[in-house]
Amino acid sequence: MEKENFDRHGLSDGGLLNRRRLGGGRIKDYLQLIKPSLSIMVVFSSVISYLLVPNVEYDGWRMLLLFVGGMLVTGSANAINQVVEKDTDALMKRTAKRPVASGRMSVQEGWGFAILTGALGAFILGNYFNWLAAGLAGFSLFLYAFIYTPLKKISAIAVLVGAFPGALPCLIGWAAGDGKLATGGWVLFALQFLWQFPHFWAIAWISHNDYTTAGFKLLPGEQGPTKYTAIQTIMYSLLLIPVGVLPYYIQMSGLISLIIVALANLFMVGRCVNLYRQMTPQAARKVMFGSYIYLPVVLLALLADKM
Repeated sequence: MEKENFDRHGLSDGGLLNRRRLGGGRIKDYLQLIKPSLSIMVVFSSVISYLLVPNVEYDGWRMLLLFVGGMLVTGSANAINQVVEKDTDALMKRTAKRPVASGRMSVQEGWGFAILTGALGAFILGNYFNWLAAGLAGFSLFLYAFIYTPLKKISAIAVLVGAFPGALPCLIGWAAGDGKLATGGWVLFALQFLWQFPHFWAIAWISHNDYTTAGFKLLPGEQGPTKYTAIQTIMYSLLLIPVGVLPYYIQMSGLISLIIVALANLFMVGRCVNLYRQMTPQAARKVMFGSYIYLPVVLLALLADKM
């Protein structure tokens, strides 16, 4: 009888588990859908690009709005990715515990969360900044979730396609501050666009076995991690060198940031050359972590020079 009353009020082991899931556990699931660490990195470049617009002043409230709006749109794209790839995620150790892949969250709930966050994020960008920024954010979400995501199983060209939404945050931030797509925004877009290739191929190198199991085709060579892949990382990191001069050339920044960006570009080239020489996951991991360091150093150097 006691157990019957216990169950009736939802206080059995299962009921307690569900309550926990509706509380802190569910919040953690939503955070996993958003992928906070990845989303923060993406939105960071958008906020810095916004601050690099001439005549844009430091306004904490507007920076917060841009950050929140960007996080919501980026989180929506990540959530759609996890809903669409739930079966694929379940096959890989790295992603098997994601909420939709593991069955902790339904597909319908995942879609609902993605639609709500995406719409709210676009509204914030459009209402508090301009609808050009909101439109670019929506276009980026569409490219990432509905073009890049399914293309990963078809062809390695997915990396090229995915580099566009990956670099669009720079244009979104610039548009939010300037109301138009000027040269400065396109230069920042080019830097982040090229940076993604050694960055992502290093990740694909390290995760090659998992990606192969899932049917993803993300390395430039069909034979997996090869010298050809390593050469491609070198080529794209070399392209960063002339593009890195452009902020100085268009007078977006000064001599100090030019030197810092040049050193950062040489650093990336050195990591990629080391990958070619060693051809190991450890060398690929150095490229990956090097790329994580590269982007904030470059963007913050440009911003500091503007100050």
